[in-house]
Amino acid sequence: MGSIESVFKAYDIRGRVDTGELDEALARDVGAAFATWSGADRISVGYDCRPSSPGLADALSAGIMSVGCDVDALGAVPTDLVYFASGRDGVPGVMITASHNPAGYNGIKLCGIGAAPIGVDSGLADIKQLAIDGVSTDGPRGSVRRVDAVPDYIEHLLGIVDPSNIAALDVVVDGGNGMAGIAVERVFDRLQARLCGLYLEPDGTFPNHPANPLEPENLIDAIATVRDSGADLGVAFDGDADRAFFIDDKGEVLSGSTTTALVATWFLERRPGASIVHNLITSRSVPEIITENGGTPIRTRVGHSFIKAVMAETGAVFGGEHSGHYYFADNFRADSGMLAMLVLLQVLSESGVPLSELRQTVERYAASGEVNLRVDDASVAMAAVEASHPSATVDRLDGLTLEWEDRWVNLRPSNTEPFLRLNVEARDRSAVDHLVRSVTEIVEGR
Repeated sequence: MGSIESVFKAYDIRGRVDTGELDEALARDVGAAFATWSGADRISVGYDCRPSSPGLADALSAGIMSVGCDVDALGAVPTDLVYFASGRDGVPGVMITASHNPAGYNGIKLCGIGAAPIGVDSGLADIKQLAIDGVSTDGPRGSVRRVDAVPDYIEHLLGIVDPSNIAALDVVVDGGNGMAGIAVERVFDRLQARLCGLYLEPDGTFPNHPANPLEPENLIDAIATVRDSGADLGVAFDGDADRAFFIDDKGEVLSGSTTTALVATWFLERRPGASIVHNLITSRSVPEIITENGGTPIRTRVGHSFIKAVMAETGAVFGGEHSGHYYFADNFRADSGMLAMLVLLQVLSESGVPLSELRQTVERYAASGEVNLRVDDASVAMAAVEASHPSATVDRLDGLTLEWEDRWVNLRPSNTEPFLRLNVEARDRSAVDHLVRSVTEIVEGR
């Protein structure tokens, strides 16, 4: 049997847990603990297509029912469908998935009533302790019912984005053999846009490439298909389809910052003066463009629990992260790769210009992308970087951020690996490369 400590440590049980650690006995314990903590009468449960997922979902559901709570069994679905069911029905939700990670991993994503985020400071520590201590199962047992929420989920998405406003664009969609394939063809059946699908059949062994669009090598097929077919847009989903990455008509990948800025502008045209949330390592162009379009930019830490909480506190209509997570107030403040795709299709349709041109209106700086630096002691390494740059303004909202008028650098420790995550932005590529080299040398003690 695996360790509760290791299961909860890895992404706060949200993913990348080796299935040797997250076994069915632990899943049952987590289910019982979560149901007890929530006090809910009913919890929605979904799972992805990994070979271990159905068994883990059944075990977790058994744990939920063991404390007298009922289960809505959603089956194999995208993560954002679980958020939808949670929001629509006013119940907590659970998704068994390891997101973009390899087939041998699995994990648990939890949300409160109305798709509310659950983090270390908002319940996760208490759930962990209940799972360690054990909970009483002496009362009556709950029941399970099968729920097909896919049709209502699609109606929900198309109630936020009007399909009649999406033009007859040619779109390449790489599902990565993940959960996007559950719904994407049915979504395109309602659009004028034409779908060219790659790897849409869910297969949790991921036979064609890992369902991780953060890695450039996993976008090769989508990029080639866009270029060969002359498509207007390419879309690549991660394994549980809560994230989407986009490719323009020339086969060039959009950064999360570019997508955030384009979508933010679209929202501000419809909701003047609205607040938009962005994490601290999106491009400086994001808050600049939000301000220029009459909105209020709100800077947050990296991570879904922080962004969703800040959106709730501020009434923000949209939130974007560099990592391809996009959050919508109309979607219970939850992230959705499918909804992000639909919004970008409407943005592109209304612009009347190719995405390769449209993106130039919001791209102002050069960026490094995320660089992983192996360290023995993250705090010592960050202190050395700070001491070596005394002219910088220091910000510790999330890790260490050093800022100058024309550039910035952020270092954040990984929660699960001996790495510092490095992000750099500057006016031009040479300045970015120089700062990356400088920081890397300090971190590595060269």
